[in-house]
Amino acid sequence: MSQHIVEFKNVSKKYPGREALHNVSFTLPRGKVIGLIGPNGSGKSTALKLMAGLLRPNAGQVLVNGEIAGRPTQHQHMAFLSDREELYPFYTIGETLAFYKSVYGDFDLAKAEDMLKFLQLAPDQKVGGLSKGNYGRLKMVLTISRRVPLLLLDEPLSGLDPMVRQTIIQSIISYFDPEQTILLSTHEVSEIEPMLDMAMLIFNGQLVALEDVETIRETHQQHLVGWMSTAVR
Repeated sequence: MSQHIVEFKNVSKKYPGREALHNVSFTLPRGKVIGLIGPNGSGKSTALKLMAGLLRPNAGQVLVNGEIAGRPTQHQHMAFLSDREELYPFYTIGETLAFYKSVYGDFDLAKAEDMLKFLQLAPDQKVGGLSKGNYGRLKMVLTISRRVPLLLLDEPLSGLDPMVRQTIIQSIISYFDPEQTILLSTHEVSEIEPMLDMAMLIFNGQLVALEDVETIRETHQQHLVGWMSTAVR
């Protein structure tokens, strides 16, 4: 087993007309909840998609659980919650859980059903009829119920009202498996701070800082929002 769950080695990623990441290197430990923070366009989603194997770097190497990201065995190492709507609208919630169980051998159906109750989602509801908040809750259930080493959550709180954001945060805390690593990108920095072990700040396509949240509070005498503002000056 690799010592690190994620490793970036001098990674750069270019799109037409711009460079999203430039020569980024870091390692992420196992068993942590890590916040990937930074302004819009900083490269957060690109970094997650590289880990998920959805993008290939133009330079450098991305390793997940010791393997090169993007290989056919990638699904054994990670689950990716994107900010896109991607579930079948004609399925019920119960049928969606059954579908995930048939596709992913690591899908914990009992855990998923328990999370449905926690989040007050009815199995007989049609996915196409769900509100944006309940759709977000269902996507969280499907992702967190995967028994994989790495969970990647791309803006899981984006566009949701405060009550929904709070229930999603509570579900992450309540159902987090300490043997897993959760990496989530978000703009709701102050809301997720209490659940984070580490924070990784990306700005203008470069890694600015990667620190323990407790160290940030004790050494810098700042909460994450203040630390983030100071670091990118």
